[in-house]
Order: sequence, then C-alpha cells, then structure tokens
Amino acid sequence: MKVLIVKTSSMGDVIHTFPAVEDARRNRPDVSFDWCVEEAFAGIVALHPAIATIRTVAIRRWRKSPLGRGTWREAAGLRRALRDCRYDLVIDAQGLLKSALVAKQAAAPIAGFDGSSAREPSAALFYDRRYAVPRDLHAIERTRRLFGLALGYEPDFSGIESGIVPPAGGSTFVGEKPAFLLHGTSREDKKWPADDWIETARLLVERGMTPVTTWSNDREKAVAEAVAEAVPQTVLVPKSPLAEIAAIIGRSVLVIGADTGLTHLASAFGLPTVAVFLATEPGLTGPRGPFSSTLLAAPGGRVTPAEAMAEAERLLERRAPGRAGAGKN
Repeated sequence: MKVLIVKTSSMGDVIHTFPAVEDARRNRPDVSFDWCVEEAFAGIVALHPAIATIRTVAIRRWRKSPLGRGTWREAAGLRRALRDCRYDLVIDAQGLLKSALVAKQAAAPIAGFDGSSAREPSAALFYDRRYAVPRDLHAIERTRRLFGLALGYEPDFSGIESGIVPPAGGSTFVGEKPAFLLHGTSREDKKWPADDWIETARLLVERGMTPVTTWSNDREKAVAEAVAEAVPQTVLVPKSPLAEIAAIIGRSVLVIGADTGLTHLASAFGLPTVAVFLATEPGLTGPRGPFSSTLLAAPGGRVTPAEAMAEAERLLERRAPGRAGAGKN
C-alpha cells in the first residue's frame, strides 16, 4: 500500500507527525510512505527513515506571485508527480483548506479529520474518508489517532517515539557539554528578553556546560551576539543550513528554547529540553516526551532563568544513565 502524507508546515507541526509515522511503521509494515511538505522543511522530513520520497510545495513562495509563470509551472509539475505515483491513499494530517487542495492533486482517496475535528472545517469537504478526533487533545495524539483510524490499528499511547535520530554533520566545535539556547522565534511576544538568555548562559557556565546559540535573521543575530559578548564561553554558531543546526542540536546535552520548531526537534531527538512559553498555550502543541518540560508564564508574569535552570537540572538528573524513568521519546 502506498500512502502520501500531506503536512506542509510549520516545522513544529511536521515534527508532531513523526510519532504517527512511527506507529504506522510498526503496525502496518506493508505501507510505504511519501510526504508532501513545504520546501523549507524537506530536510526535517528526511530525518524519518520511513519516508521514501519527499515531494515539496512552495505555497509560501507561490503566494508572493500567484499568477506568475514560474508558480503555475511548479504547481503543475507537482500535480503531475503526485498523480504519476498512483497513491492508494492520501492522509491530510493538517486539516486546512490549503493542505486539502494539495492532497486533491494526487487524484487518490483522501483521509482526514471530519468537519468538527479539522482546524478548518471546509477542508473536510475534500475528503473521501472523514474521522472524528477530539480537538482538545494534543496535536501529536490527534495525528496518531487519525493515522490509526485511516490505516486500521490502535496506537499505543503508553509512550511516544518519534523514530528520528540527529543527522550527521555539524562540524562546528561546540565545546564540552554543549547546551543549546534557542532564542529565535517568529513572534515578538514569544521571545524571552535578551537579558534572560544572558543570565541563563551564565548559569550554564557555572554548572560546567558550554552555552551554544545561533541566529537566522538580523534581530536574532543581535541577541546571539549579545549573549556571546556577555558570556565569552558561549559558542556562537553562524547562520547555517537547517540540517547542520539540527546536527549540532543533536550533540547537545541540554536544550533550552522558546516556542519554536527547533525546540520541538530537540524534544523529538529525546534530549533534555526546557521550553519557555510566554504567550502561547502549550497544552495542545507543546513539546512532549519523557525528557521535555514546558514552563508557562503566568498572565502578566514571567519565567526566570533560575526557574529554567532548575527545570533543566531536574531533566538532566532524570536523563542520567540508570535513573528510573529514563526512556525513549
């Protein structure tokens, strides 16, 4: 059986789909999977060994020139490629109108959330098989349930395994006991103040760890450089391809991050991961795993570096070899 997964974005949403793929790999070894994803996240999808072929879309780029000749040419090429694969089933794991339209291009039966379950109810109009999955569940569990219903098995919810491992590479020297600080995120209200990242870096050095940070735009670069200037032991990784950053994260002993896709990636790698949520509710989309923890700022309050460090130490102790409760993500 040949199945196409449609989950185009964002990075966190893509990573939240990996446990469902891992369930399916174990319960339906007869199924082979392809995946259609935004071009920026193709390298993330490639981390899962069960994905045979990655098909990329460029909806974010196409929106800038919807009537352009190049846009139509690329969209037509994707349509041909999907139809030539002759999929037995398409699973739209995103539940949005844009993902449903992409799924429709494969000219195969589409499975997805029903109208009361999909993030955009109109998306369900495009599906041949519709499944009710409660919306008050975490995104990971919702997707695992959808895959189970579409492929005919019951997921084992006693644990979560992503099925991915860090990629090779990331040659940048990151020192002894690297601890990655992921300060960059898409929204200003999600960002921890630079002074808090600086204090966190100091606390890491006091505990014998090497702070590591990076950046992807000018604003993030200013924060990263401020941390490195205030705490000279910090390793500042230059702007790099996503695969290289993922490899460096994978070699870290600890990750402390804002509400951003790379924080979810660290959690999926099974690393001790502290997520600092300031403006969003982590209950339905926060990192999940035995070595992941989310600190949520109270209304009008804040999360302090001392609180983040205390939680990090708890996770590191739990992760230590031989400790009870240690397990796979």
